[in-house]
Amino acid sequence: MAETTQRIACFGGIYSNHLALATAITDARQRGADQIFCLGDFGGFGPNPNRSIELLRENDILCIQGNYDNSIGNELDDCQCGYTDPRDNHFAQISYDYTLENTDSEHRVWMRSLADSHRLELGSQRLLLSHGSPRKVNEFLWESTTSTQFLEYLAEQYQAEVMLTTHTGIKWKRPLSGNRQLVNVGVLGRPENDGKTNVWYTLLEQNDSGVHAEFIPVEYDHQALAKEMQQEKLPDEFIETVLEGWWSTCLEILPVKERRRGKY
Repeated sequence: MAETTQRIACFGGIYSNHLALATAITDARQRGADQIFCLGDFGGFGPNPNRSIELLRENDILCIQGNYDNSIGNELDDCQCGYTDPRDNHFAQISYDYTLENTDSEHRVWMRSLADSHRLELGSQRLLLSHGSPRKVNEFLWESTTSTQFLEYLAEQYQAEVMLTTHTGIKWKRPLSGNRQLVNVGVLGRPENDGKTNVWYTLLEQNDSGVHAEFIPVEYDHQALAKEMQQEKLPDEFIETVLEGWWSTCLEILPVKERRRGKY
């Protein structure tokens, strides 16, 4: 039986940004979230991955497994991020190797135990939480290139009125027929390539017309995160993104429209 609630918060890609995560947990509770969910990718990009995982576990946040968590939990060779460009894969491997080395074995066991999706009801609507897409953990669903017809197919195939995803690092949502919708909840791990330093999560609430999804900006001490990243000798390109809000890595995977919004 699916659980029923009235208001939830959904976090995407933490990427070891424990400072933004702590701020978002406090903010979501102040906004009256009955429950908080995390759609995976707890580590990667940022420093000291244990800190984020401990926050998630200590605060009873229901987590599903992203591609990063599957890889770290099973100690695979790479992050299964889905990149094809050599430069993207170079930086992804640096991030992955650092995260694997600095994640405690107890947390790796926990990550292995997580499901890759979760269902619940918000009012009368069925929600399906997944990382990349309902059909594949590392599938990229981009706003500019994902057709409404394909999303309609997924909603029908997986029997959900609201499909919640992350993975791309950029929030977006689209209404579908039959009062259904797709919501990419954004990520807490890094800015979304818009020249701003804040990050995002999503608050969902039942209303008379179904489920309303609101994107919530999170301001956190990004200067402190950058300093911590420097201390951990993470790439300057990662630190630049935290300080300036522009992506300088993981660019080739971006569709043309999303890349044109950025600086590089």
